[in-house]
Amino acid sequence: MPSIKYDDYLIKSLKNKKEAAAYLTACFDDSEEVFLLGLRNVVEANGGVSTMAKTTELNRENLYKILSEDGNPKLSSLSNILKALGLKISIKDIREVA
Repeated sequence: MPSIKYDDYLIKSLKNKKEAAAYLTACFDDSEEVFLLGLRNVVEANGGVSTMAKTTELNRENLYKILSEDGNPKLSSLSNILKALGLKISIKDIREVA
């Protein structure tokens, strides 16, 4: 059985909206830095930063900055990116999650 690179597998799986949502939720639960890395991966799986910049009407350079390790996106920018990916933020009572 031929092996497949993990990065290739990850990017392919993140094209699926349910997979991307579960992945980003797990990333968010880990840390802000991991969430931004995860969001970069989901953006890459869906055409990359250039495509996302056109879809969201965000400046490409700003989008790179938002998705960087030191990124600190505004909620409006984050919402635009997630909307372009076909996703949205959801708030849950943590007592129900545990």
